[in-house]
Amino acid sequence: MNASKTLLSLTLALAGIPGAFAAEAFAKDSPWMLGDWDGTRQSLSEKGIEFTLGYIFELGSNVHGGYDNDRTMRYAHQFYLGSRFDLQKLMGIPDAEFQVVVTERSGRDLTLDRVADPRAGFISASTMEIYGAGQTWRLTKLFYRQTFLDKALDLKFGHLPVGDDFDVTTCEFQNWTFCGSLGGHGAGVWYSAPVSQWGGRVKYNFTGETYAQVGAYEFNPTLLEPNNGFKLNTSGRRGTTYLAEAGWTPKFDNGRLPGVYKVGAYRNTALIANALDDINGNPQPLTGQPLDQDRGKHGWYAYARQRLTADKQDPRRGLSVFAHYSANDKQMAVPDYQTELGMVYTGVFASRPEDDLGLAIGMQHINPAYAKRIRLQNEVAGLTDYHDPAYRPLRSAEYAAEIHYGFKLTPWLTVRPNVQYVAHPGGAYQVDDAVVVGLQVITQL
Repeated sequence: MNASKTLLSLTLALAGIPGAFAAEAFAKDSPWMLGDWDGTRQSLSEKGIEFTLGYIFELGSNVHGGYDNDRTMRYAHQFYLGSRFDLQKLMGIPDAEFQVVVTERSGRDLTLDRVADPRAGFISASTMEIYGAGQTWRLTKLFYRQTFLDKALDLKFGHLPVGDDFDVTTCEFQNWTFCGSLGGHGAGVWYSAPVSQWGGRVKYNFTGETYAQVGAYEFNPTLLEPNNGFKLNTSGRRGTTYLAEAGWTPKFDNGRLPGVYKVGAYRNTALIANALDDINGNPQPLTGQPLDQDRGKHGWYAYARQRLTADKQDPRRGLSVFAHYSANDKQMAVPDYQTELGMVYTGVFASRPEDDLGLAIGMQHINPAYAKRIRLQNEVAGLTDYHDPAYRPLRSAEYAAEIHYGFKLTPWLTVRPNVQYVAHPGGAYQVDDAVVVGLQVITQL
């Protein structure tokens, strides 16, 4: 039995002890759909063991435009289960914890062959963000964390996603453009959840509102392969990605208006192919020589989110806005920059204070050097007809927008219907703009 099945069996065995899933299951005021397992969850938490179980699924249908206007509906899901061990309670190690999380993804993405031209692929506007990184089981987190100096110094290391600590953002939208770290979208040298790699970070909290951190993570493309979901050795490692970030988390109006502001940068040590030039510095499609390779691929990002309003009678209700930008190395990257803007209004209606209305727009720009390489490849091959299977679509920029309304039906169930608009899918202006209707369901088991 492999590790994923073993962990799943242990979890389900615990869930099946006598008396579990009693009256608390499906209670509207419970934080979990399956309840408190007749008090077992609370008892284990008091001893230092917490379990996380969750399920997310997404539906998408291309109602207009796109590469293939044959109307269809696709489904993708993610199941995750994990444990957090408070080592102070369990072993007397102060301010220490150990976590393990396993995820499973399955389904099929609408974007790959309906919205985007498969010859170009999508950049970041996957209309079903839960899809990707191989439809398989993966070890997503396995780390040790400890704080010192009254929690000012924070150390964390293990097998973990880069995006869990650097360029961390919320994921309230179904379109991947607006979900997670932008570096994990276009940089190509760091992997975010569900993929993990060996690494760690050191964070120092100067005050309750300011911090700085640095980190180093293995760069190993073989970790993306579906059969390497539980790979712990470093075979296939090509280099290391180093990151640095500084942040400010103010809480204005006596904490009613929290904000998050951060800026960071990364640098990678692996040999990466040039976006256009060959080993002699000439456009590679014209010479046929191997692409040049160099080390030091780098980039930076900035993120801001601010709560602007808070209802006096119910502070859960209010408007938050956000902005996100990332820039990648023009010598090596496919997309050279990405930007997004958005807003989330929680509690539009007083009778539903935890529902959320979200609206976001974003753009990912194709590196001009990479775009030129595609154009020259077509010219050298004498390809001018877009409908020729060998033709490579010309690419410039991809634009995405989404509007959704999230129904917070219970503390453990959120349902978000949404409408998405993708212009120039994959950055290919020859592909028709697409409209996608989606549905996202998030449950805490």
